[in-house]
Amino acid sequence: GISDTPEDSDFTSIKKRVVAVKENTQPKALYPFVGNPRQDMSEGLPFQLADYLELVDMTGRIVRESKKGSIDASLLPILQRLNISSGNWLCIATEFEARTGRVVGQELSIDQYCESHQRKRHRKSTQLLM
Repeated sequence: GISDTPEDSDFTSIKKRVVAVKENTQPKALYPFVGNPRQDMSEGLPFQLADYLELVDMTGRIVRESKKGSIDASLLPILQRLNISSGNWLCIATEFEARTGRVVGQELSIDQYCESHQRKRHRKSTQLLM
C-alpha cells in the first residue's frame, strides 16, 4: 500500500527493471530474462520481461483482506502504462547485442561469452571490442 503502481515502488526489482528497459540496459544486480526454455539457452530467467510485468500486475490487482494494498482496477495494464509495445520489446530482447554492440550479464557469463565468440573487452566496462 506504499505505492500506487509496481513501477513506482521504491527498492523493488520491478522498478529497477522498468527503469533499465527505458534506458535499453539490464540491471546489473538482477538476472536477465532470456526467453522461453530451450536447449541453447543462456543463463537467466526462462521467460520474458513482459510476462513478468503482466504477472506482477495481475497479482497486484488481487484484492483480499490480508493484503496491505492492491493496484487500482481502473488503471491500464502495466505494458500500456509503460508504453511498451510488443514489437519494441521483442526488438530489444532479440537484437540487443546487434543494436548496442554489448552483451549483458554477470562478469563470469560475459567472460565465457567473449571466450566462446573470440571477442575481447575492457575490464572496466561491459562494452565489447568489435
